[in-house]
Amino acid sequence: MSSQKAPDGGWGWAIVVASFMGQLLAYGSPQSVGVLYPEWLNTFQDSKGMTAWVGSLVSGVGLIASPICSACVVNFGARPVTIFSGVMVSGGLMLSAFAPNVQFLIFSYGIVVGLGCGLVYAATVTITCQYFDNRRGLALGIVTTGTSIGGFLYATLQNEFIVLFGLDGCLLLIGGFALNIIACAGFMRPLHLPAYYLKQRKALSEKAEDPVAEDPVEINRSVTKVLITGETKNTASRLRYAALVQIIKSKQKMYCEYLHSAGELLQNRVFLAMCVSLFMSCLGLYPPLLFLEDLAQGEGLIEGISTIPLVSIISISAGVGKLLLGIVMDIRWMNSIFLYAFTLLGTGLALLVIPFTKNYAGLQVISAVLGFCSGNWSVIPYMTTKVVGMDRLTEAYGILMFFSGFSIMLGPPIAGWIYDWMHSYNLAFFCSGGLVLLGGAALFISALSCWNKNQDEANTSEIENNTECDTVATVA
Repeated sequence: MSSQKAPDGGWGWAIVVASFMGQLLAYGSPQSVGVLYPEWLNTFQDSKGMTAWVGSLVSGVGLIASPICSACVVNFGARPVTIFSGVMVSGGLMLSAFAPNVQFLIFSYGIVVGLGCGLVYAATVTITCQYFDNRRGLALGIVTTGTSIGGFLYATLQNEFIVLFGLDGCLLLIGGFALNIIACAGFMRPLHLPAYYLKQRKALSEKAEDPVAEDPVEINRSVTKVLITGETKNTASRLRYAALVQIIKSKQKMYCEYLHSAGELLQNRVFLAMCVSLFMSCLGLYPPLLFLEDLAQGEGLIEGISTIPLVSIISISAGVGKLLLGIVMDIRWMNSIFLYAFTLLGTGLALLVIPFTKNYAGLQVISAVLGFCSGNWSVIPYMTTKVVGMDRLTEAYGILMFFSGFSIMLGPPIAGWIYDWMHSYNLAFFCSGGLVLLGGAALFISALSCWNKNQDEANTSEIENNTECDTVATVA
């Protein structure tokens, strides 16, 4: 996969535009789900904890399924996966328009749309990394900005659609928009054949080189012999059983190899720290994104939803953050791990200030800070590539997304249950800020100790090329 040199331009920019639009159309509604959350509370009259599962699952399920989504991209290619994901996202949104209760929304909006978004994200990030090397930071920054621009636009659009057509009409319209993801897939021309097609080609080649096995005379003799002995049924059963056992053994071997490879990645101290940090930061960051609008309305800071909702401010700030951080990552001396930890520090401090904010303008400023710092998602693929290498990007990125998806899925319901228990969001925001700060500190300390060790080894000319510390030095 890595043997073919990335063009770093040319058709790659068409890939960037198509991937940008794919993420915009897929993530527009999930990124602005905070606008829909108060409407669902009023419509279904369910608890905040239960209703929060809808918003948490749509962000978390796709990330938890990232290893599966990545495997689909590796085996079938970005184009077919993107087409299928467009059908899933559109179908899930339209199905949600007919939801009779929150439990149905959890399936249609949370699970179906969430899985579709996970497939889109895996396909667009993977094919962008294939087409870019030296400009990968800029390309990934542009692509991942699509989610933020989509969240900004869809927050206002959904607000207006709800006023004009109601909640059901809004979901039907944005479901129709999502069908355009299929058109974006047409631009995703692969640099190489996916693994599934390579396996099929190899099987056909082996079959063509072994004509004896396909000799009809030999096949007829075997069939005749079976018929004469009168053991046709038993033989067929044994053959089916043997084939089934062979399939199970091959799958078991493949899964064992994957688990062993994942275990090797987790033995890398910096990569393990990335997993822990991402888990804690996502656990703390995503509840405010869902509850800020409800907090502003509940505290009487604003009536209804503003013309430019808080989630719109978060989304557009995240877009600016992704783009700027992506550009910064192309600076030769920039250490992506320290930059990522710094953004977590800013996020944690902003979350801790929310309970003390008593006006809507303050919440708008905090939303801008949270959005910009959440733009560190554009740093993650770049950082992962430098730490584990391009050959293992898909596997490592899938593991990271699994950790983040699991924490995103748990965060909002826990915060909702805290509100149902205490009738206040203050404790939820304090816990969120503390978790993000701890995650950033853990990653910073892990990378700092390794960086210092690597510098010492460089000074004494005793560098070992295969250590994880050398890999972190490459990030710098």
